[in-house]
Amino acid sequence: MSESTSTVTPAATAPRKGGGRRRLSLPVILLIIAAGLALFSLVRVISGANDLTSVGQVSGALQLAVPIGLAGLGGLWAERAGVVNIGLEGMMILGTWFGAWAGYQWGPWTGVLLGLVGGALGGLLHAVMTVSFNVNHIVSGVAINILALGATQYLSNFTFAEAPGGSSKQSPRIEAIDRITVPGLSDWLGDLQARHWFFVSDLAGVIGGVITNLSLLTVVALLLIPATWWILWRTGFGLRLRSCGENPVAAESLGVNVYKYKYIAVLVSGALAGLGGAFLAIVSTGIYQEGQTGGRGFIGLAAMIFGNWMPGGLALGAGLFGFTDSLKLRGGAENVHAMLLLLAILLVIALVWTLYKKKYVAAAVSAVSAAVLFAWYAMTDTLPSQFVDAAPYVTTLLVLALSAQRLRMPKADGLPYKKGQGK
Repeated sequence: MSESTSTVTPAATAPRKGGGRRRLSLPVILLIIAAGLALFSLVRVISGANDLTSVGQVSGALQLAVPIGLAGLGGLWAERAGVVNIGLEGMMILGTWFGAWAGYQWGPWTGVLLGLVGGALGGLLHAVMTVSFNVNHIVSGVAINILALGATQYLSNFTFAEAPGGSSKQSPRIEAIDRITVPGLSDWLGDLQARHWFFVSDLAGVIGGVITNLSLLTVVALLLIPATWWILWRTGFGLRLRSCGENPVAAESLGVNVYKYKYIAVLVSGALAGLGGAFLAIVSTGIYQEGQTGGRGFIGLAAMIFGNWMPGGLALGAGLFGFTDSLKLRGGAENVHAMLLLLAILLVIALVWTLYKKKYVAAAVSAVSAAVLFAWYAMTDTLPSQFVDAAPYVTTLLVLALSAQRLRMPKADGLPYKKGQGK
């Protein structure tokens, strides 16, 4: 039977009974964003942390969010086809090394291409082990992480160590990719943000950060988010791929080559993670350094889970983690200290909501936590540097803990599959 779209559509697109989540309309989404920005503006005015929504803060957050988002997109592609990809970190490591190795010799865009290839090689290895040999997905991913770390350390001794300006732990400097700024508008938004007006300056800071000093590779990465959504949710190819992650036996019975789609998904997954690694080496730092991924592959996986295996939610999660990470770079302890006030206000909102829903235990927890945070904020001026450094990782754990109840992973994600097992 052919792999036509019509053979899969009825089973894969049937609405779930018992109700599902209502999709938010665009006006509602815009209102939620405006309310969130107003809350940030209120915290900025009260705390005096004027850099909280500045152009530089938003621009830095975007740059830090891109590699996390690319790793998360890689995880989404693999897991939508039913393959858990714990090896994202290793594939990012391969992307950093291959990107830097090619980038300093033949230019940054060649480095980007080889970064994609390096990550895809890690994806291919993961696909062979998990799809063809049914190795446990977690075991395979951990093995790839270890192998990638050891391989890049070994290769650096024979490449970067012999190159001018390089060493066994870092590459020579890589030529920068062009950056773009919207002339006139960027300066005007920067001036508006510097006035520190309530909401207006914060909105100017957010928009200005997105259009100021933006790397062309960042633009490419941002476009990959809607492209992924369109491919996976609006094409027959994407429908067949997702059917492999929901029910591969049923998909095979309808003529879908499950092995092929799993291989494609994991290869794309590795390539996207490799692109995130190349971004780190070429755009973020302009140099390869040993250990520079810093666990971003795992944070990308957390962003994917937070986003409920959807591109839009993933982008929101990556933005949150990138923003938290950038707080310590601009304003440091002062900005993170202001976030205590933000968390306390959010907990008060959660208190009101849980009381409305008559969830009294959750309301009590929210009330106590809010009181502790308000007291902590009022009794201190700054936070210890150790807490500032740990803020992105604490945020990751909190977000995953709070969002766990609404998650729905693909039904066959991580389950072993053999061709013809449904017969």
